Amino acid sequence: MPKEDIEKKVELEIRKREREPRLKDKDLFEVVEEVFDRRTVLAVIELRNRKCLKTLKGVVSAGKEARVYWAKGFNNEDLAVKIYLTVTAEFRKSIWKYIRGDPRYEWIGNLPIHKLMVVWTRKEFSNLKRMHEAGVDVPKPICFYQNVLVMEFIGKDGVRAPLLKEAWEQGLLGEEEAEDIFWKIIENVKRMYWKAGLVHADLSEYNVMLWNGKTYIIDVSQAVRLDHPHAHSFLQRDLYNIYRFFSEDVGIEVPEPDELFKLVVEKSYREVEEE
Repeated sequence: MPKEDIEKKVELEIRKREREPRLKDKDLFEVVEEVFDRRTVLAVIELRNRKCLKTLKGVVSAGKEARVYWAKGFNNEDLAVKIYLTVTAEFRKSIWKYIRGDPRYEWIGNLPIHKLMVVWTRKEFSNLKRMHEAGVDVPKPICFYQNVLVMEFIGKDGVRAPLLKEAWEQGLLGEEEAEDIFWKIIENVKRMYWKAGLVHADLSEYNVMLWNGKTYIIDVSQAVRLDHPHAHSFLQRDLYNIYRFFSEDVGIEVPEPDELFKLVVEKSYREVEEE
């Protein structure tokens, strides 16, 4: 579709919202919120034109920097749509430690906030793609445009899978299940390290989902390559967070963080490949 036609659609959608903020467009939007600024509306329409998504539905989760929506694809498949919001200078400062030193993004410099979010979205898509192709249990990336990322939905009928923290609090984990999940997470960290060449850099009980017996690692925008100057200190922090949750919160016996670090970095690529 020509750019002029897309912009006309955006203007029409904006005028509709100005008249009635909660008006629903059944062809695409089933939710209309303040997150849908002009750029975001344009991006969602473009993704629909690319057949990446058909209908955008309700909010699945909301954070300071992004919101995740349940969506449907053209084959009626469930999708997750992550929309990064316009961010503050504080967020820009916080993400800089993951960008500085990463050869893929050293060119960023002093980009305007909205352009930085486009790069951050691209970074998350790239990290997801590398992890998924390496066999790490992450949501399958579908496509992205501007500040909008489309990926596999982990859950059912618009209800997302529980986070590790939530599963424990809801009594969904016994001691035996918890131990199995712990080692699945460590294996994913190893595979991420050896086969994807990445470190998550913000791993904790709040960004691991449990679904159908599998662990899914999410929120990977800040993941860094192994040649990042702080990659191994980030890895140590990731492993400490997992150790702390299972040893202190869940109360099971697991290896100490230093031992976990050795298990990850001393594992050969060939051994990981054969698993």
